[in-house]
Amino acid sequence: MQNGDGIVVFLILLVLGTWLFIYVRTRLKETVQQGIHPLPEYTEVPEDDATRLLEAEGYTVTGSKQRVPLHITVDGEAELQSRLFIDYFAERDGLYYAVKLAKERKPLEMTGSAVRDHLLIYQLLYPQTAGVLYLDLQQNKVQCIVFHVDLEHDEDEVS
Repeated sequence: MQNGDGIVVFLILLVLGTWLFIYVRTRLKETVQQGIHPLPEYTEVPEDDATRLLEAEGYTVTGSKQRVPLHITVDGEAELQSRLFIDYFAERDGLYYAVKLAKERKPLEMTGSAVRDHLLIYQLLYPQTAGVLYLDLQQNKVQCIVFHVDLEHDEDEVS
């Protein structure tokens, strides 16, 4: 073995190790991102009462109605279909929000369980959002709802 052979072997192993590290890191990143729905690309949004209210509150509307189809399997057999609708997407200070409009015939009671049941799904569907904006056009009001999940056991939890 000559004097430079050890250095050549070391450099080859260093290059292979670096390549392997980058390859594994890239594959892991791709695997994690496959489960996340990307936010829709910016689209031209027609001006209406909702977009004017959002803009008056300092938000930029970045997308309009998004339809998310759902396929539901019950007991491994029956397949049901449904869909979720997100009315808008908005951005302020670099943070993005899913936007839901209040419905006159289905008012949202502002209790923890009602807000969770009606709005949590939108933040779970798009985890890169900072929260959900709930627009009540009749009251000319925007409420920013942010869910914080505490994985520590609750003291009131039944054993």
